[in-house]
Amino acid sequence: MSPTAFPAGDDESVSSEAFRAIDRMREAMTARATGGVSPASLALALFDWSLHLASAPGKRMELADKAGRKAVRLLTWLAASCAQQEVPPCIEPLPGDYRFRAEAWRKQPFAFWAQAFLLNQQWWHNVTREVPGMAPHHEDVVSFAARQWLDVFSPSNSPFANPEILEKTFQTGGENLLHGLRNWFEDVGRLATGQPPVGAESFLPGRDVAVTPGKVVYRNHLIELIQYAPATETVLAEPVLIVPAWIMKYYILDLSPQNSLVRHLVSKGHTVFCVSWRNPTAQDRDLAMDDYRRMGVMAALDAVQAILPGRKIHATGYCLGGTLLAIAAAAMARADDDRLASVTLLAAQTDFTEPGELALFIDHSQMHFLDSMMWNKGYLSAEQMAGAFQLLRTNDLIWSRLVHDYLMGERTPMIDLMAWNADSTRMPYRMHAEYLQRLYLDNELAAGRFLVEGRPAALQNIRVPLFVVGTERDHVAPWRSVYKIHFLADTDVTFVLTSGGHNAGIVSEPGRARRRFRVATRRMDDKCLDAEEWATAAERKEGSWWEEWVPWLSARSSPEPVAPPPMGAADKGCAPVGDAPGTYVFQR
Repeated sequence: MSPTAFPAGDDESVSSEAFRAIDRMREAMTARATGGVSPASLALALFDWSLHLASAPGKRMELADKAGRKAVRLLTWLAASCAQQEVPPCIEPLPGDYRFRAEAWRKQPFAFWAQAFLLNQQWWHNVTREVPGMAPHHEDVVSFAARQWLDVFSPSNSPFANPEILEKTFQTGGENLLHGLRNWFEDVGRLATGQPPVGAESFLPGRDVAVTPGKVVYRNHLIELIQYAPATETVLAEPVLIVPAWIMKYYILDLSPQNSLVRHLVSKGHTVFCVSWRNPTAQDRDLAMDDYRRMGVMAALDAVQAILPGRKIHATGYCLGGTLLAIAAAAMARADDDRLASVTLLAAQTDFTEPGELALFIDHSQMHFLDSMMWNKGYLSAEQMAGAFQLLRTNDLIWSRLVHDYLMGERTPMIDLMAWNADSTRMPYRMHAEYLQRLYLDNELAAGRFLVEGRPAALQNIRVPLFVVGTERDHVAPWRSVYKIHFLADTDVTFVLTSGGHNAGIVSEPGRARRRFRVATRRMDDKCLDAEEWATAAERKEGSWWEEWVPWLSARSSPEPVAPPPMGAADKGCAPVGDAPGTYVFQR
């Protein structure tokens, strides 16, 4: 008999768990020094890259050739720019890189430094890409790490090489640097004492943001359900239920009145309900994904139907809330629960094979490291999540702030979206571990292996129409990944690709300049296009996608308007317990 045939005794199981706890404690302590990045994961990627590069003489010869060509190109351009007043640059920054857009960067020697940096950046991209035999994930990690390291030495970040900083210093006699030092001390002090960033105090929930009138009509340990007061004499019969992500405070969809999707829906005659999630603590460490489905989505649906019995519901999910809503809708379809009129998914992934740059922080080594961190605390802290998102956009969120606030000595004006972004939340240990393992690593939902109450939650079972929104510059849920719902759902799918990023693309109030989107509907009998074919064929429109969605909801609602419903239903356990925005939104 093999050794594995003998069952372990209880004392042996306890002993094994004790040994594992030692490893978890060591990893949790290491995480404090590494900012939550697994050294083993990074080392494996670097070893894979260096070993395969050392074994590829052709690749090394190609890189040497490219380096020589770039040097000749740079020197030729420099000679031409010295001889002429105006010559085109030999290399342009990548789309979205605005570090060298100022006119001062066209003058020497700053132009030379900028061009040399961009060529060097391009060469290092070649160094870390297309190395024969290298694992794709390791290639992404090494390329990302090289880009982060290069950005440290960008001439735009140096007070001695950035012409804008030099000009400002000359004009103010160095006052900008004194103001920048003051800004730095102020920010460090606020960070050390747990205070929000400067200006966030002007955007308090219930006073400046999240001010759409409403009542909390249901509360359990995990959610408060807000019902918003009607703004029209009659309303559409079918209500809208919004499920935001619990990685964020719900009021991103109810910011300042002019930026509020909730207020916009109410003004168009919709009865709107919205989930406000609890901010979990260490005591909530064992909350699982299914708890969020049962106590979140399903409890909210039950409450809405208690208030509006017999009416179907337009369910809407944002980001992680959209993924959870898709799981819940699939499980409901399997159980013949027909309470949904439609499902809207906003920047929400259902297939995680190409999840974008966030996958850089998710592999088996990194997952084990994160698991130990969360095991130690009982949750993933808001600071750790914020740090990961900032690394994905260092130029926008780290270096540009360093230059603007500390070297130029100016303050970026606080806006409601920025203040909301600083009002972060935590993620409970068990739920987040399951989410990363089952969706990101194992992709169970797309593969049809995600079980709800012992049965697969198959998206193919959803029969209600879908309205799905992706955003062009999404680093969290790339639109091509969001688009894959077309390959998983056997129902009508209206897909919208809007300008902007993960948050600013969704908060897209009508009337805002330079807003645009593309839209097309795939019927059940239509051929399925890939993402690029769809982008070419889709209709292009100017303005906000909100103005596309509201008529879409109306067309799938009862044609006859009805009187506004009561606020809550006291006889059915949904009596109002307070005014919006409730109490959970204030939890720290």
